[in-house]
Order: sequence, then structure tokens, then C-alpha cells
Amino acid sequence: MTDASITTQADGGDAEFGDYIALLKPRVMSLVVFTALVGLVAAPMPVHPYIAFCAILFIAIGGGASGALNMWYDSDIDAVMKRTRGRPIPSGRVGRDEALALGLALSGFSCVMLALAANVFAGLFLAFTIFFYAVVYTMWLKRWTPQNIVIGGAAGAFPPMIGWAVATGGVSIESVLMFLLVFMWTPPHFWALALFMRSDYDDAGVPMLTVTHGRPTTRRHILAYTVLLAAVAFGTGLTSIGGPVYMAVALVLNALFVIGAVRIWRRDEVMAEADNYKVERGFFKLSLIYTFLHFAAILAEALLKPYGLGGW
Repeated sequence: MTDASITTQADGGDAEFGDYIALLKPRVMSLVVFTALVGLVAAPMPVHPYIAFCAILFIAIGGGASGALNMWYDSDIDAVMKRTRGRPIPSGRVGRDEALALGLALSGFSCVMLALAANVFAGLFLAFTIFFYAVVYTMWLKRWTPQNIVIGGAAGAFPPMIGWAVATGGVSIESVLMFLLVFMWTPPHFWALALFMRSDYDDAGVPMLTVTHGRPTTRRHILAYTVLLAAVAFGTGLTSIGGPVYMAVALVLNALFVIGAVRIWRRDEVMAEADNYKVERGFFKLSLIYTFLHFAAILAEALLKPYGLGGW
């Protein structure tokens, strides 16, 4: 990176409102908001609509704060990778100091307000989630170990537990299983991406599994985690948040996911390069809707229960 680009990142440029929104990683935030909402609605205790709205809003702000802190710290990596070099900081539209200030301010605001709107446990849980993503994952795991996305995936898996905590003030087996749904999904999702985007991680020096252990090992890991994920998915369906709708969705999605993982496991790099990683790209695209549809099914079960149609 040139001295000029470093200076640009520090000082920022002519940022527009959309650039600050981009700092909050709105695509990631959308999954955070949705899974948190499902956790809140699926909980056995009803929440006043106004409190529920405020809680989801503050969880969304907290998720955005995590994204801003991540972009602040990772701006050097983002400037190297093709997939991220257009982000606000490496492109010079927003300064690093601005991103840090925004992330810290939104972190404090969201946690305090969630504690006031819902309960202290939920506010502390949100604070821990932001800390885990910004410090444990971004500053430590990501550049240190090929298990970065495995352990660090917990940060993205906490939101449904926070939503559940808003309603109940605590944790249960159902909220833990919702956590595990996202936690176990994260490694195969990102490893599939890494299989056909490996050069980006090589250039940035990020120790993804594809870089440190090679693609054959990554393919085996994808299969192992996908099988474990299927077990978690079906286990979730046997609890109070499951039901026939959820189990039907889980059966179809996990069958497709396992088949895709087996196909990835059976391939070598000659086959993959010959068709431009068609199977890996297809698996990644399926993973984009996998979590959403599972949580949509949990939400459907919760909404059907008052009519005697949801649940077991």
C-alpha cells in the first residue's frame, strides 16, 4: 500500500451518507436483524410491539457498530483484496478515525439503549457480541489461525440468542440451538467462498484454511461441518420452536446441502478449475438462503401457534 493511500484512509474524503451506511455492513446487518427478530418472536414470553421494535432497532445498530469497527481495523487487508477494495475506507471516502469514532459511539449507544428498553442481560449480551466480533475475531483470530471463521462465527450466531433474551431475560436450549444453526453454517459458507476466492486471502495474508492447509483439506472440512450442521438443524426441529413446517424445510435444505458438500469433497482442483468452480459456487449460493429459510420456518411455526397450526 502506498503512503498516499494510507494518508487517504486516515483523512477520508468526500464521504456521502451512503458511505457511512456501507460502513455498517447492511447485508450482514440484515441477517443479524432477521435472526434476532426470529429469536424474539419464537420465545415463549410475549413482548410488547413497541419494546420489540426498539429492541430490534438497537440490535441492528449494534450489528452495524461491529461492522464499522471491523472495517476500521481491517482497512489494510480490505485495500489488498479485490472483493473489498471498494469499501469506504480503502477507497478513501471515509477516514479510519471517522470509522472508529462511529463504531465506538454506536456500540455504546446500542448496548445502553437495549438494556433500558428490554433488560440488562440483553444489553450486556449485545455488548459481549460486539466485543467478540471486533476484538476476539477481527483483531485476534482472523490474522492468527485458520480456525478464524470457525470460532469467530460465534459473533454472527449470537443475535437470535439476544432476541430470545429480550423476551425471556435468559438463555434456553432453543436459543442455543438457534445459535448453533448459524455457528455451524458459517464455516462451510465461507470455506466454499474461499475455494474460488483463494488468491484474495493469499494476497492479504489471511490464514484461511485454503491457504494454510490446502483445498483438499478444506473440502473435507466442508463435508464434516455440513453433516454436523444437518444434525443441529434436525435437532432444532424437535424442540418447542420446531414443527412440521420447519422439519419439511430442514429436510429439503439439508439434503441439498449435504449432497452439495459430498460433490465438493469428491472433486479435485483439476475438475474444479475446468468448470470455473461451478459446484463450489452453487454450494455457496445455496448457503446464502440456507440460514434465512431455516429461520423463516421457525418464524412461521411461531406465528402459526396461536391458531393451533404450528409446533408439535
